[in-house]
Amino acid sequence: MASIQYYDVIIRPVITEKSMADMGEKKYTFLVHPEANKTQIKEAVEKMFEGTKVKSVNTINMDGKKKRRGMVVGKTAKTKKAIVALTEESKDIEIFEGL
Repeated sequence: MASIQYYDVIIRPVITEKSMADMGEKKYTFLVHPEANKTQIKEAVEKMFEGTKVKSVNTINMDGKKKRRGMVVGKTAKTKKAIVALTEESKDIEIFEGL
């Protein structure tokens, strides 16, 4: 596969009760490309959101869920989540404001 560009790394933000509670501590959760590593995620966040400085990145690989439709059993696609912690002097990410 070709190299992953920074705008392909972050797919969408994850909006849950737990992720909303972590935003008070400047931790943001994103669904990311399954082959992206921590340095690519850090670079993508700093380039896409101006004024942000990333302190740390934690990643979680999640297996697909089993789904049934009658007798046919299948699985959904595997996903990867990243929890990005920003430094204290960093600006907040605008897409999460007002939620």
